[in-house]
Amino acid sequence: MIQEENTKRFMILDGSVLKTIAVVTMLIDHTAVVLLSNSNTVVFSFAGHVLTLYTLMRFIGRISFPIYAFLLAEGYVHTRDVKQYALNLLLFAVISEMPWNLEHTGTFRYANQNVFFTLLLGLLGIWAIDKLRKEPLKLTASLVCLLILSNVIKCDYGIRGFGFILMMYLLREEPFGRAAVGCCILNSTWKAGLAFIPIALYNGKRGFIKNEFLKFLFYAVYPIHMMILYWIKLKTIGF
Repeated sequence: MIQEENTKRFMILDGSVLKTIAVVTMLIDHTAVVLLSNSNTVVFSFAGHVLTLYTLMRFIGRISFPIYAFLLAEGYVHTRDVKQYALNLLLFAVISEMPWNLEHTGTFRYANQNVFFTLLLGLLGIWAIDKLRKEPLKLTASLVCLLILSNVIKCDYGIRGFGFILMMYLLREEPFGRAAVGCCILNSTWKAGLAFIPIALYNGKRGFIKNEFLKFLFYAVYPIHMMILYWIKLKTIGF
């Protein structure tokens, strides 16, 4: 009991703080990808090992997706309307597609799909696990179909991203197992593992992002920042 109370003392981050961390690290990552991919600016050099600004920003950016995936699993557990949650993700997946394409190619066409599609399929997978757990054949078929779909439409983070989201839900009561399995699933391994530090400090509270406006603003940051980065690159570097 005492050990549990001592542990809870360190759980100081609410859901809104985690969302802020996810957004900020995402912005850092995308800025590096779009504007600094050809930069050789050195941040640190020691014994022949060089750390460039681009590499550092990409390291930081690896924190973002695991937190988004964790928040999605938490959101499913606490939402009153899963269908509306899924529709919101679908809406912003569609809205974000043009900015996503422009950010990466400077055109309206890009083979891969933005992360909102990954989150949507992950949510549907969690929903299937929850509703079809007593029907293993239907559950297996549903998850296989979603997994194939994530690969066919080339969702951001691919099938690894889909599997990662499911693990965030299935292992939500096992923080150490969640972190260990999560690091193994994603390509970025230990870099993504850094995300489990703030996740471990999560206290289960919602925080300041409560009303509908702030929730939609949190979603809207994604397409808005991609359009801004596209415009900056177009005006400064070009495609």
